[in-house]
Amino acid sequence: MIGDRASPPLADYLRQQPKAAEIIGALPVATFILNRTNMIVETNGRAEALLNMARSAIIGSDIAQIIRLEQTHSRYDLWQSHKPLAAYDVGMHAGRNAAIKADVLISPMTDYEGWRVVTIHTQSLAQAIGGRRTGGGARSAMGAAAILAHEIKNPLSGIRGAAQLLGTEANEANGALTRLICDEVDRIAALIDRMQDFTTERELDCVAQNIYPWLDQAVEIAAAGFASKIKVVRRYDPSLPPVLCNGDALVQVIINLLKNASEALADHSQPQIRIETAFRHGVSVMLGEGKGSAILPIEILIVDNGPGVPPQIQEHLFNPFVSSKRDGQGLGLALVDKLVRDMNGFVQYSRDEKTNESIFRLLLPLGVMT
Repeated sequence: MIGDRASPPLADYLRQQPKAAEIIGALPVATFILNRTNMIVETNGRAEALLNMARSAIIGSDIAQIIRLEQTHSRYDLWQSHKPLAAYDVGMHAGRNAAIKADVLISPMTDYEGWRVVTIHTQSLAQAIGGRRTGGGARSAMGAAAILAHEIKNPLSGIRGAAQLLGTEANEANGALTRLICDEVDRIAALIDRMQDFTTERELDCVAQNIYPWLDQAVEIAAAGFASKIKVVRRYDPSLPPVLCNGDALVQVIINLLKNASEALADHSQPQIRIETAFRHGVSVMLGEGKGSAILPIEILIVDNGPGVPPQIQEHLFNPFVSSKRDGQGLGLALVDKLVRDMNGFVQYSRDEKTNESIFRLLLPLGVMT
């Protein structure tokens, strides 16, 4: 086994395996090989550029000393992990540079116990695929929603009451107009009710539980209504462990995503929605707002074969009032984002161009049954 002081033995190993050294040097991301004591024993040119340091200064250094994590945003030290790990949007000070956000991937070296390969991706994957952790869009609507609820909803009840009184004395023609007034008032009130979902900051009561009854409930509601003419395929991982979530909120999230997919398939000759579950090892995201990081191994996919989201709105897809539909209110996906964040989860959108499918991915924390 290669020793912990490692530089000469590793150099010998790389000389014996010249292609390995070539591969490390050619990798397009900053790459470090760590021994059991977190000493950097090999690196590449991308790492030199990231740290603004010479390779000779990097080799032999403790990675925790030259790449300093923002501890206020991390509940654990990534450099102590000896298991496969992917952490997104990690705040760090890299070498002599100012603070940056990056994705960190850690892979153990199977032949050398305690040794790891660390890659640092400065182009955040979470941002590239449309993920956001701040939730600023949803929160920016909260104050507006509270004001609108107070300033609009109360007068609406008076308007509806007056229209009902007029309707009792109106002729047939005017009766139709009063019914129209009532219907429009009800529609506006329903919109205000939906906006009020953004005004609460209370934490959801999340417990460890089997999510399949909740997923089935959402699918059955969809199949009995808006998705009655769409084939919905369920591909569940039977070994999925308990999930830490709120059942009612999860049902609302899945219904909203199924409804969004159904509307996208309105003009499709062979519409299909697929709901899948899986366990993903080593997936971690930064929660932001000082909440630290979370390991989110539970994956739920809502996949449809519709045309997808227009590129120009993908970056803002989960913000309120953003919609690609002519009559869309743009609140469904914003509410999905809020509810998932309230469960300490993560939601993102991506497009698979090979299969021509749109994918909404939910990542949720693991639950422990008591």
